[in-house]
Amino acid sequence: MTLDPVHFDGIAQLARRIDHGADERDRRAFAETVWAEFLDPLRTEERTILEPVDDQSRRLVDCEDVALCDPEFPTQHGLDAGTINPTTFKNGLVIDIAQAAMSTTPSDLDLHRSRTTVMTVHSNDETMSVDETWGKFDEGYSRSRAVKVPQLPRFAEGVVHALALYLAESKHALDHAEDVTDLLVLDGPLYPRGLLRWTDQHPDLADLLLEDPRPTTVLENYVRLVENFVDRGVPLVGFVKNPATRVVTRTLKSDRSVGVSVPWADDTALFTRLLERGEYVDDVEGERWQRETDELSYTNWFRSRGGVDRPLSIDGDALGVERRLDPDAYEVTFFVVYDPRDDLVYRIEAPYAFTRDPDLRERLTLQLLQDVAVAHGPPTIVEKADELARIGRSEKRSLRETLEQQFDTTHRRSYDDHRWGE
Repeated sequence: MTLDPVHFDGIAQLARRIDHGADERDRRAFAETVWAEFLDPLRTEERTILEPVDDQSRRLVDCEDVALCDPEFPTQHGLDAGTINPTTFKNGLVIDIAQAAMSTTPSDLDLHRSRTTVMTVHSNDETMSVDETWGKFDEGYSRSRAVKVPQLPRFAEGVVHALALYLAESKHALDHAEDVTDLLVLDGPLYPRGLLRWTDQHPDLADLLLEDPRPTTVLENYVRLVENFVDRGVPLVGFVKNPATRVVTRTLKSDRSVGVSVPWADDTALFTRLLERGEYVDDVEGERWQRETDELSYTNWFRSRGGVDRPLSIDGDALGVERRLDPDAYEVTFFVVYDPRDDLVYRIEAPYAFTRDPDLRERLTLQLLQDVAVAHGPPTIVEKADELARIGRSEKRSLRETLEQQFDTTHRRSYDDHRWGE
């Protein structure tokens, strides 16, 4: 049923009651002030949160020109993991299943066939047990493991999801690290951001990270992955499609010297204002902003030591995981790309071990810019990995039905399941 016009107008009229504060020109001007005065470096009273790897700058590249350049890396590999999403059963079990896959260009059918599958299980029944040994299937091409997670009823769904996702992804990456000869692109951040976020979400989750070996083992996999690639001189990056960091905006809000409120919900909104190019033009209803769409705009690389990036920085302890290289080698560095064709911002992350080299840093920048320009979005290698790892809706339903038969129970349905036919 659609809204009647009178109801639509009534809802739209509510906007007149809202004074949205400073106008868009003022917000753009303030974004320029932040860029000019606060990011080189961004500091709190205690430490540096963000600083440029080299000179702070904003640059432009023509979409068509960069798309036609020769690739900086002859081959690329992509990595992603998909899940069925946490499922609660009537017998008290909470389960998620993740599978990780690696893509490559040129294609390698044997590599594409390989999977790493992880099932994580939570139960309030202390008598429930799980055989956690690794097993093989599909004629040895793939590996699987079931994992029992600690008893944290309040966070059961989040814990089973994060552990399944990141364990499958990191294990698959380690197992196939030697297959990568030029460049690995992770679909998502460089480190398990969802897991690291537990450190400041709740005391129980923070204690789990420090006391239980399973989350630490997952983080250790990512640390060893970085070390493997550094030892072999093969770079890896993380391509974040939906960056939602708040390191800059949160630090500015806590900095009394700024003197004004920070209007952006997160760093993505700030970087959008900094990288979007255009001008105000006259329209029948007044001035409007007209965006230029023929060039990608992007920032320099930054070293990040705030928020969930802190544990792997020189200020962090990596949650107790041993680091074999100098601590700064693991630090998250990133640059931001703005694609005006879709009005979207992407964040590309890499360890400082690679981006400290100016030549390699420039090659990585050009390669990812070319990938975005050609694909009109996330790199093709990332989308290819996503397709391999994705568990479709019908497959999720079939897997849940199989689990119901195995456990002689049914999954706990909500009204939304009934409403939307899930």
